[in-house]
Amino acid sequence: MRSFVILLMLAALSACGSRATLQPVAGRQLPVAPYGAKEQPNADALLEGTPQATPERSVELRKRSEERQDDPFDFPPKG
Repeated sequence: MRSFVILLMLAALSACGSRATLQPVAGRQLPVAPYGAKEQPNADALLEGTPQATPERSVELRKRSEERQDDPFDFPPKG
């Protein structure tokens, strides 16, 4: 029983996260500023995704079933 309580406490402790601002590892620096940038981006700005990395959906999903059109290239397999 005692070991179960200790494991439960360790699991709860491991779920706690740090909310401090991100800093580079000691002895290392952030990457150089991108070409044409007026200032060096901080760690939080480097973690944000760009529109190219996370594009929005541009195709509308089908909302109801529809009959398929005849496919002129749907041939039976050779064999």
